[in-house]
Amino acid sequence: MTAPLRPLSVLSSSSSSSCINGKQMTQSYSTPLPEVNTSLSVVIDTNAVLHCPHTLTRVVLTRWEIILRDKPSCTKAHRSDTNETKEINCTDDRITWASRPSQNPDLQIAPVAITHDGHYRCVMVTPDGNFNHNYHLQVLVPPEATLSLSRNRTAVCKAVAGKPAAQISWTPEGDDCVTEQEYWGNGTVTVQSTCSWEVPDVTTVTCTVSHLTGNRKSYYLIKMNSYFLLRLSPALPLLIILYVKLSLFVVILVIVGFVFFWRIRDCR
Repeated sequence: MTAPLRPLSVLSSSSSSSCINGKQMTQSYSTPLPEVNTSLSVVIDTNAVLHCPHTLTRVVLTRWEIILRDKPSCTKAHRSDTNETKEINCTDDRITWASRPSQNPDLQIAPVAITHDGHYRCVMVTPDGNFNHNYHLQVLVPPEATLSLSRNRTAVCKAVAGKPAAQISWTPEGDDCVTEQEYWGNGTVTVQSTCSWEVPDVTTVTCTVSHLTGNRKSYYLIKMNSYFLLRLSPALPLLIILYVKLSLFVVILVIVGFVFFWRIRDCR
């Protein structure tokens, strides 16, 4: 049966020495090991692997420290001398060792969720000192692009629930544009851009949503000229109705005349 790990000071990031087999091993810092800081962006619902170096020799302890928003810090540790692992305050089943920690010290998140935004630190304890690799993980959420049109030559483009906030641009540029942002509790942002065009020959506009996950274009064939005529001539709908009625009346007269003609021909 595998013996339990000894005092938690082995897992504590504040300890300057490691307790191995009940003995204190003083760490020499005569040759300081480098510390690496990495910013990592990962798209939601994909898998992420955070790497620790595999080239270090005589690694006594590998420890991952995970600090997420609104959660207690989680620690995953592996001791090479006894081939033991231990976890403290780790409740997320999606954050695991990528493989056997004795063979691969990498950490895996599968799949990534918004709640995995945070800081991850790999600490490798060696007789010569500690090697730290710090990750700042940012989870990206692609927004949903929507485009709508109102009757006053105004279009509304939305980038819904993106993380971080998206950028919206128009082709051609509008004469009057207003951009608003709405922040949600999960860290996503909805961006809305409302634009109007006074030039009557603008019939097609393109809304482009720019985001770290890739650009999305929304095309809308805007029959602005029709709306423009309706706005300038309120009586135009009545004229259209009269035109349709007159056309129907002419068709009926032609049909009646045709029937009357054939009846007279039969009588002869």
